[in-house]
Parts: sequence; C-alpha cells; structure tokens
Amino acid sequence: MIEAHSKVFAVVVTYNRKELLLRCLSALNVQTHRLVQIVIVDNASTDDTVQELKKSGFLDNPNAKLLALTHNTGGAGGFSTGIKYAFEQGADYVWMMDDDALPYVTALEEVMRHATPEHIYGSLAVNGEDTAWTTTLIAEQRDVHIKLEIPEIAEVKSLPFLGFLTSKEIYQKIGLPNESYFIAADDTEYCIRAHKAGFKTYICGESQIEHPKSDRYEVNILIKKINCLKLVPWKRYYDTRNRIFIARTYYGFKLYTQTIPSLVIRLFAALLNEGERRKQVKAFFVGLYDGLFNHGGKRHDYWNL
Repeated sequence: MIEAHSKVFAVVVTYNRKELLLRCLSALNVQTHRLVQIVIVDNASTDDTVQELKKSGFLDNPNAKLLALTHNTGGAGGFSTGIKYAFEQGADYVWMMDDDALPYVTALEEVMRHATPEHIYGSLAVNGEDTAWTTTLIAEQRDVHIKLEIPEIAEVKSLPFLGFLTSKEIYQKIGLPNESYFIAADDTEYCIRAHKAGFKTYICGESQIEHPKSDRYEVNILIKKINCLKLVPWKRYYDTRNRIFIARTYYGFKLYTQTIPSLVIRLFAALLNEGERRKQVKAFFVGLYDGLFNHGGKRHDYWNL
C-alpha cells in the first residue's frame, strides 16, 4: 500500500472529442482520492477542444494543466508527453486514460489501495455487466469478460493505457512509452518492457472505469481461437505494423513463425467479416512493410488510408 502523502497526477490524452473529454474531466475532479494535478494533453485537435476547455472554466482550477501540442502525436506521443511532464513536476504516480474514459468516483481510491512503486496497476474497464475487453488472468490461465469474475487484485499479462497507474520508480528505470507506435500496442510494448525489467502488472477489479466495448469476434483455426478486433483500414495499418515492431524487438524468430501467420489470419478474417476490403488488404501490406523496415510514427496519411 502507498504512503498517504504520495502525489498522484492524472494524464488524459484527447483528440477531437471535446464532449467526452469534459465528461472525463468532471469525473476526475470528484475522485474520492485527491489528484494533485489533472494534465490534459491535446493532440492538436481541430474541433475547438482548447477553446471549449477554456469556456467550460475547467482550466481555472488550480490543479488543471493543459499541454496543447502543435501536431497530432497519437496516443503514444500524448501519453509520453504527459508522463514526462507529470514526473518532472514531482509526481510519485501517474494515472493515465483516454478522453472516452468515465472513471467511477472511487476508481482512483480503489487502485491506490493496492499500489506500490514496484509494479504497474490498472483500473478495470467495464461496460454494463461486462468488461470492455477481454482480461487474461495469469494465475487462472483464462480469459475473462464478465466484470464480476475479476478479482479485487490479480496479475495480468498486460494493461491498456486506461486507468493505467505507473510510478516514478518505473519511469526512472524503463522510460516513456514508445512514440514511434503512434497508436495501437504502445501500452502492450510498455508492459513487456516493464516485465523485462522485473515489474509486474495487476488489474484492480474494484477500481472501475466505464468505457465503450471493443468490437471483437473470434476466429477458430483448428483447435485454436484467435480474438480479432474489428478495425477500419487505417487502424489495421497500425495494428499490423506495431505487432511486427513488438515481435522484432522482443520475440526474435517468432516474428516469422507466429506473428506474421497470425496477422495473415486476421486479414482473412477481416475480409470475411469487415468492410472496405481493398483498403484492408492495402493497410495490411503497407503495415507489414513499415513494420519490417522500421518506419514508425504517424504514417496512415502517407499511405492514403
């Protein structure tokens, strides 16, 4: 358990979703565990997000800080900017989320009941009676999608950057999220890096954040089930590229024996279950190319996706 005087900063990354952002900020402002500062990282929104923030009066709060970026750096770049700022300002812990998160009033209090500087902790993303996405419990070796089946505290394979609590000690050891990912799998890579450094990741079942449910479907290949995420083509590009980035960095030859075959299966599943087939194929192949040749950053505009 943490010390009572630990300084916790929230970091919220936003892009062109001002209504959702204001809803998220309102929920953060009434948390039962005090936040020293709420840091908003605006990824160069074009929907007058900054003006709306000023108009709302939220920025008049002494604990509110806006970091308005000049160009869109994606979730990876936004979280990297926010985390760096928070720890430079003296944060002991940073609690991260996207603008479409709606934390329950006790969400931070519940996660902080378990937090220690030695590991990463996450709130549970929920949607009604379900979890917003599948959670893999290590001890039980099973995937869970019903929120009541998530224990109060449990070790998991990885955590999304949604209710993601990391510490100054972890930041000092492994650094920031990899900005070259732009979006997709930046949180997975960060968790892998943390595991390699000896840190573990835990889900806190009583710390809950309302979040839209991910659109997924299962594909059965022989005796194995592959969980596929429904993606528009430009997001498939980043999903493909960044999975290859991870495999190249951490898994060696498994890139060719597991990752690429899995991505091919996901492409065929998309062609059977999703729209824009030509663009899906293009997104896959240019993602494969950029992943293998290490072309990071924001690239979907370059490929006209």
